Amino acid sequence: MQHHTTILLIEIGALLFGLGMLGRLGRRFGLSPIPLYLLAGLAFGQGGLIPLSASEEFIAIGAQIGVILLLVMLGLEYSADELVGNLRAAAPAGLIDMLLNALPGAAFALLLGWDWKAALVLAGITWVSSSGVIAKVLGDLGRVGNRETPVILSVLVIEDLAMAFYLPLVTAVLAGLGLASGLSTLSVAVVTVVAVLVVAIRYGGEISRFISVKDPEALLLSVLGLTLFIAGVAGELKVSEAVGAFLVGIAISGPVAHHATQILSPLRDLFAAVFFVFFGLSTNPSDMAKVILPALALAVLTMSTKVLTGYLAARRAGIALPGRWRTGLALMPRGEFSVVIAGIAVAYGVDARLAPLAAAYVLITVVTGPLLARLTDYAWFKKLLRKRIAAQKPLAALE
Repeated sequence: MQHHTTILLIEIGALLFGLGMLGRLGRRFGLSPIPLYLLAGLAFGQGGLIPLSASEEFIAIGAQIGVILLLVMLGLEYSADELVGNLRAAAPAGLIDMLLNALPGAAFALLLGWDWKAALVLAGITWVSSSGVIAKVLGDLGRVGNRETPVILSVLVIEDLAMAFYLPLVTAVLAGLGLASGLSTLSVAVVTVVAVLVVAIRYGGEISRFISVKDPEALLLSVLGLTLFIAGVAGELKVSEAVGAFLVGIAISGPVAHHATQILSPLRDLFAAVFFVFFGLSTNPSDMAKVILPALALAVLTMSTKVLTGYLAARRAGIALPGRWRTGLALMPRGEFSVVIAGIAVAYGVDARLAPLAAAYVLITVVTGPLLARLTDYAWFKKLLRKRIAAQKPLAALE
């Protein structure tokens, strides 16, 4: 036991120190550290250079906490009223998002000769963006307060809520449990989401007043404990832990939200890094090599449809041209939900090629997504946008 503990401390210590150096290196060259964290995970995961066997369980739990903290921090930025208003306004964008991104995944599976169950699974994998990765990218690029950010969040929340409906149904279909069992699980998920949202809207002020801002230690423990508890309950009820954490952030407002953001930020950064490493650790590079070309083609196709989704959603919200592109480019990465969906499919014996394809696909979008999200910050891209805006003005005058 003692030997295992010391090896665990050595692995975790070396890993965190290495991540710190990678993060410093990335920021020195103006890059997001996310791709570097993922590559570190690949280097030390299945089929990597040195497997981190002793710390694997710790990293898996840390990865779950990382996603939860990323989402609660996003929720702290917005009130319940803003969320409801944004969801109503973004409902058409959510429908467009599903059509533009789920259908290509299903069609791609059928083109590969897979059956309709695999098509249903791949549709979910290509549909949902990664809330965790996008939250990190928005923070790294200093865009949390941008005008287009509520549009991005609305699309993400609609996707996460849709997963509360999709996951129970796809699990029931793959398990052959029938429609009745799937609808029962779905009903529980819907009631849970609505109940938490109602509590956040009606009693958010009372919850915030109950949590003290005078004692930083008590504030940290209260907010973190409440977030983990609600996320865990949401997961048990077949609702996304991420949705539960986001709604906790929405429920907390005022000075409590401001102080909680300051206190939780270092914890978020720590566990978010662990999350990205864990994703790399759970991926075997040799399996991905066999399906890299189909995964690359699927990534190019559905990253393009995500850009179109974000562009249309931002245009509908009255966002200017640069903000439309920032919205679309930000939505490209897929992540935690795609991995979960692929895992469910593998557990129920869907096509064996699905898991490595999903892993390669997610890795491509997660590595390239944060890099492409910076396009709008480059001078040449800004120049192109200015030319586009200048060309549109004479046309608008003629109308």
